[in-house]
Amino acid sequence: MQSKPSQSACSACHRSPAQRTWLFDLDDTLHNASAHIFPQLHRSMVAYISRFLNVDEAEATRLREFYWRRYGATLLGLMRHHDADPRHFLHHTHQFPDLHRLVVTERGLKAMLQRLPGRKIIFSNAPLIYTEAVLAISGIRCCFDAVYSVERLRFQPKPAMAGFLRVLRGEGLNARSCVMVEDTLPNLKTAKRLGMKTVWVSTCTRRSPCVDVKVRSVLDLPQRLGQL
Repeated sequence: MQSKPSQSACSACHRSPAQRTWLFDLDDTLHNASAHIFPQLHRSMVAYISRFLNVDEAEATRLREFYWRRYGATLLGLMRHHDADPRHFLHHTHQFPDLHRLVVTERGLKAMLQRLPGRKIIFSNAPLIYTEAVLAISGIRCCFDAVYSVERLRFQPKPAMAGFLRVLRGEGLNARSCVMVEDTLPNLKTAKRLGMKTVWVSTCTRRSPCVDVKVRSVLDLPQRLGQL
């Protein structure tokens, strides 16, 4: 005999749009980090790894890419395999004195976020000082109720389950009432496993069972609410 779903699960499935909680990634989701920021960040990471491990640039580049593919964050690989100090790494790799010139956002982003019903939370693998700076430059900090940077995740970045659970527990959220908005598929796979709705921000044509809605731009979200 099939058991009935719990009352809490049912109520989570039928929450109104105003009771929904949006978990937004930052880089390449709310702004175009690939245009200017990521190239500079990758150079800084390679230089840091080269100094820290005393390896040449080619090997440092290989390690940066390998750890990112394996763990979803280069930092996690350096911590697990080389006992790197995460705060030291983040401080020295996220130096952007001209950040205001590097941030690229789409016109109408703030207005869209303000119209979107429900709570909104930033859930990013980036460090807090960088995250807050990008939000301030973009003019959208006021749209978010909370910011979870990698420090607040205790350096367990996405797609690690532990980071997701810290956000849910910290905010007292039921995963079924949340929508994860991301540009990275492995992160959405974890969100889907937890029972979240998922939005993939991407221009590629690939399809994935972990994606409920795919948009080319985060600005398209209001038109796709019916699918969430």
